[in-house]
Amino acid sequence: MSSKLQRSFNVLETLAAHPEGCSLSFVSNELGIPLSVTHRLLAELAEYGYVRQERDHGDYTLTVKLVSLGLSFLSNSGVVDVAQPLLDGLAQESGELVRMAVVDGDDLVFVAKAQGATRGLRYDPDMGLAVQLSCSAAGHALLSTLSDEEALERVARQGFGQPEEYGPQAPTTMKALLAYVRNARKRGWSSIVEVFAPGMSAMAAPVRAPGGPAIGVITIAGPLVRLTEARMEALAPALMATAQDVMAASKASPMLARAQRRKA
Repeated sequence: MSSKLQRSFNVLETLAAHPEGCSLSFVSNELGIPLSVTHRLLAELAEYGYVRQERDHGDYTLTVKLVSLGLSFLSNSGVVDVAQPLLDGLAQESGELVRMAVVDGDDLVFVAKAQGATRGLRYDPDMGLAVQLSCSAAGHALLSTLSDEEALERVARQGFGQPEEYGPQAPTTMKALLAYVRNARKRGWSSIVEVFAPGMSAMAAPVRAPGGPAIGVITIAGPLVRLTEARMEALAPALMATAQDVMAASKASPMLARAQRRKA
């Protein structure tokens, strides 16, 4: 990848992390590139419609063009049409946030969700972000479909991240991580308690044909006061059934069907 193209993507990622807008100097300092180069990149991105400079204070923000591209891709892929009714049903049964992530190379990215919580605390993190494999139920479910060696290699490439950004029970060593992965492999679904975030719990099941590679993951997440370990045990059959239903319906989605062929 060319230096200019890489820097352009870095600028977009920086702006995506700061929806309130960033000054020219902030982007320059954040990326460690000269002001003149940063200004040139922002000007070109603005020319193509991906960035806008606010008139009142001069900060730069993303436009909705990237969002539009992503939504258009998901719409044309059919993945949301296939998964949404199934996610809605599981969300209603669980009363918590249900999401679907799809495998994209080494990454796992959330692309669809259904909110089942009707009162109290609602857990609803950003969509479209790559999953941290080492400290998420979705990551553990995906890793459980790989051999120990493949799972550790995948995590080594991504890294563990910064411990202070996650929950107090987040694994920080390969040995601790493997305990979660092996338990998920044995049960057919993963569960975490205060691993991704304090006070939160989650569970996940891989979307895969029997014995085949995973093409995605279905998760249920919510506050620990509601989504207890006993509650997760009770929801496990419904979670795995939903994952199987998504797999069975995957041929209706060009995106999921392509992922299945690529993994075969």
